Amino acid sequence: MTSIECDQFIARPPAAVWRALTEPELLARWWAQGDIKPVVGHRFTLDMGAWGMQQCEIVTVDPERMLRYTFAEGVLDTTITWRLEPEGAGTRLFLEHAGFAPDSTALKGMGNGWPGILANLAGNFPE
Repeated sequence: MTSIECDQFIARPPAAVWRALTEPELLARWWAQGDIKPVVGHRFTLDMGAWGMQQCEIVTVDPERMLRYTFAEGVLDTTITWRLEPEGAGTRLFLEHAGFAPDSTALKGMGNGWPGILANLAGNFPE
């Protein structure tokens, strides 16, 4: 296994979830500070606290449907993909974090961490 896959229902429409993923001030409220912008080719950093500033680059943008970016270039060299699907009055947010070395410490640690991060977003949605 070299990827993490999980999903979370969020009781907000896709447009609101998209904003939480792509607006720096909202992203910082539930995950990490960084200068993200949903523009293909945009290079940005995410402040991962004890793990330092991680270099990223937007590779795919499909507004309110899908966002993909490289994550931790030169360190983990992984890719994060967010997929949004309308579900009832809310959104099902799917995460795939791919490209880990098999059975690596990072894969195990982030595999344990992502479900809680997504639950944090759903339970403390940035308005």
